[in-house]
Amino acid sequence: MDFNLTEEHRMAQKMVREFTHKEVIPVIKEWDRKQEMAPFILPRMGELGILGINIPVRYGGQGFDYITLGLVCEELEYADTTLRVIMSVHMGLNSMGLLQWGTEDQKQRFLVPQARGEKYAGFGLTEPGVGSDVASMASTAVRDGDHYILNGEKMWISLATKAHHMLVVARTDMETENSSDALTAFILECDRDGVTTGDIHGKLGVRAGSTGWIAMQDVRVPVENRLGEEGEGFKIAMSCLDNGRYTVAAGATGLIRACLDASVKYAHEREAFGRPIGKFQLVKQKIAHMQRDYEMARLLYLKAGWYKNQGLRNTRETSVSKWFATDASFSAAAEAIQVHGAYGYSDEYDVERFLRNSKGAVIYEGTSEVHTLMQADYALGYRKDRPLRCELPAYDPEFWQE
Repeated sequence: MDFNLTEEHRMAQKMVREFTHKEVIPVIKEWDRKQEMAPFILPRMGELGILGINIPVRYGGQGFDYITLGLVCEELEYADTTLRVIMSVHMGLNSMGLLQWGTEDQKQRFLVPQARGEKYAGFGLTEPGVGSDVASMASTAVRDGDHYILNGEKMWISLATKAHHMLVVARTDMETENSSDALTAFILECDRDGVTTGDIHGKLGVRAGSTGWIAMQDVRVPVENRLGEEGEGFKIAMSCLDNGRYTVAAGATGLIRACLDASVKYAHEREAFGRPIGKFQLVKQKIAHMQRDYEMARLLYLKAGWYKNQGLRNTRETSVSKWFATDASFSAAAEAIQVHGAYGYSDEYDVERFLRNSKGAVIYEGTSEVHTLMQADYALGYRKDRPLRCELPAYDPEFWQE
């Protein structure tokens, strides 16, 4: 691994940092209080090419590599978690799934407008009664000639009311219960008859983002919208989670850095007993832990990004990266509030928002408990990655940028 960033990496990093510092950070607190997504966010991210940052140019993207995606997510979540969530669902869980599994026709119809920022994309896996136990989902897809008829409900879906396309998974084998081979993936156009969506309010965090539900009632989806073969839905969903978890890990790393920077700034400004609080050993300890965890989290996601660039299976590497970074970001946010004292308990300072936002990431894209079990099973030899029919393509500059 080469830990030096290329000029292209730094260029993308700088572009996103300037966007967030000039256009998002000054207003994000206001939108968080309103519990609404700022209407300029999605169009602006599309205009800047962020929504297709690591999609090949031939499919409407910017042609950067997977490490660039991680760097971009780190910068986005430094400003606010809601921006990185957009990348997790639009890019990680949907667009990269299309790049990996889609037919050429599907890439032209769905991936190209998504990468250009003309259409927004989401991912429908979680259901009201099904979270980690994906194989037990209740949504169904019944073949009817050259269509499938979809019924069911998806819950806790980011961009539910904003997305034009959803990658959804439903049960096509009604006879076999709790079987991963019973599921199939589809690209669902959200303007189809029978699709209704709604927003969820009253969330602890990610309040400036869009989270909601999707209901499907006798929705007719053409066969050409099926992603992969029948029975591959579970494999496709898990491969998409490898991409989504990567963006979560990189974003959580940015949140650690935001907590660190806020704490360092406050430790210099705030005085107690006649000197800056940064002079006190226990404040130093908290800041040192944030610095340590930031460096570790960054190395872990860069390693996972390197695996992706090489076209190597990265389920294990991405899992540990997501697990560590999200736990560490939650800890960093809690310690940042402690450094700020009573002021950290109010929304006068950003750290209270950081704490609220950090909690979601230890739940979605695989809970910390799920990742704990995964890593234990890898270490014990109980779990081994089996090759997929279709792997995420390795980064090839000539192909990506032509």
